[in-house]
Amino acid sequence: MNNIKVVGGTISQQEKAQSVVKYCINKLMPKMETLIIEVTLKKLKDDADGYCLRVTPRNFKIEINHTQGLRRMLETVAHEMVHVKQYARNETNDWAYYNGKEFYKWKDKYVSENTDYWDLPWEIEANGMEVGLFVRWAKERGFDKQAWTQI
Repeated sequence: MNNIKVVGGTISQQEKAQSVVKYCINKLMPKMETLIIEVTLKKLKDDADGYCLRVTPRNFKIEINHTQGLRRMLETVAHEMVHVKQYARNETNDWAYYNGKEFYKWKDKYVSENTDYWDLPWEIEANGMEVGLFVRWAKERGFDKQAWTQI
């Protein structure tokens, strides 16, 4: 059974973030049952919306900027959960060496560390999935007609 912990933010933010995490596990990694995911909702010091850190192959720490609007905050949770999937399935590694140079690794291909954020394949996937995951989660939970879920 997966172990999910959400701390920080308001109780409502915690409950919704935990629900999104569970939803993303079900959609992205339904067979994985030994994940440990700790989500911290807090004001981040930089302009980032969130971060995902792999502690071990099945243990992850996620930080989410909880000062965003609720919809954007939960989209960010979904975005970071795509990164959890990428790490848990070994689709990406933080970095690898090839011919004596440092690269990122994505699905057995090397990606230069100089690649722009928007061109990184794991960010293309995460950015491409975050809204769809959020919209489906909101609809299945009956939140899709509420004002905070609208753009």
